Amino acid sequence: MTYSDYTTALVTGASTGMGEATVIRLREQGLEVHAVARDEKRLAALAERTGAIPHAIDLTDIDAVERELGGLQIDVLVNNAGVSGPGNILDAPRGMVDAMVDVNVRAVLHLCRLFLPGMVERDLGHVVNISSIAGLYNFFGHTAYHATKAAVHQISRQLRNDTLGKRIRVTEVCPGRVETEIFGRNMGGSPEAMKEAWETYYEGFESLTVADIVAAIDFALAAPRHVNMGLMEIMPTFQVPGGLTFDRREDV
Repeated sequence: MTYSDYTTALVTGASTGMGEATVIRLREQGLEVHAVARDEKRLAALAERTGAIPHAIDLTDIDAVERELGGLQIDVLVNNAGVSGPGNILDAPRGMVDAMVDVNVRAVLHLCRLFLPGMVERDLGHVVNISSIAGLYNFFGHTAYHATKAAVHQISRQLRNDTLGKRIRVTEVCPGRVETEIFGRNMGGSPEAMKEAWETYYEGFESLTVADIVAAIDFALAAPRHVNMGLMEIMPTFQVPGGLTFDRREDV
């Protein structure tokens, strides 16, 4: 299945970062693209530039998702929307935990539930799930985020079992640090927070860019129809997941 096999796509988290760039690329490839995000103003601007079809929806509202998207025929589903937050489970607020579960896992499952049956019926389809190295490796903080991205990893593998015998491909793109707004949003989202996040997490680092992630998605979609790119772990050259911590107590 190359691009010529596909006609429609749906991208979540489409108003910024990797989602926005993916919409642009899929439109360049000639697909009808349904762009889903909460930011109506940004979606409208994206639709104006690209011809994508905007859907301003909160993915945590499954009733709204079903009403707005349920009747669509989608060949390529890109589950890109994600929520993160600072802190581990010891100090994570209830709302942040719920948001990560609802957007990072629950929405992914429901979108697959909505669109995979049609893909199976047509014997044609591709699901791209954006996960994270946080789902494969443990490091400090962001406990709920790690858990939800680990769930996306397992969902991606399980979908291949669910659609065995059909020409359905599932690709998990698992990035390391990418230059997006995620750290700035975690720090409050103000212009000052965005500047501080850039200086802390990106300045002086050779991080991945959204173009790198879109190139990986593009490669997976354009592969010959007998080829399924399953897990694509993409790391900056200077970022590694290694390390071992052993805390020493003086009172034992």
